[in-house]
Amino acid sequence: MELVYNEIPREFLEVLPDGIKYIARHGKDFLVVESLCCPQGHSLMVDSVRIHGEPAVKIGVTIEGQKGSFFIDAFWGSHKKLCDFFPSAQGGALVDAFCPVCGTSLMVGDACSESGCGAAKHIQLLLPGEKNRILVCGRLGCPGHRLETQKASGQIIKKISDINFFGSQIDDFFGGI
Repeated sequence: MELVYNEIPREFLEVLPDGIKYIARHGKDFLVVESLCCPQGHSLMVDSVRIHGEPAVKIGVTIEGQKGSFFIDAFWGSHKKLCDFFPSAQGGALVDAFCPVCGTSLMVGDACSESGCGAAKHIQLLLPGEKNRILVCGRLGCPGHRLETQKASGQIIKKISDINFFGSQIDDFFGGI
């Protein structure tokens, strides 16, 4: 799983929200999610599964009647994930995500802005602090995601939200989420 580098705006590093850390690897800058929770406050981070050496984000998912878990790379903009089941759904299917601890839905109504997607729901992952969250399009194969935080300007948030790392896709047969 190769990480492909994208530049991080220096202005964002000055207002880095809680739950996201800055790291340097091989002389490159990366953002890594280190703390996320469900609406009930349960941590979505798991140390037992690591991707690129960092704890993964674990969410429960239902896709076309199949239920299991996704373990998602914590590197911001990466779409790498591992599954504990083999989903039969192809890219384009909609995901229903939930907290793996309490079962609370992680889905919120929000239209995807990616050209051609049209999904009306996103997966909401809460960062520490008021109104800080990550929204990920609920359509398999769509790279749509965005950060919402009160600390940074809209222009900086757009630059951060546009970061996508598309390295080796061997383990990522879904593309997006």
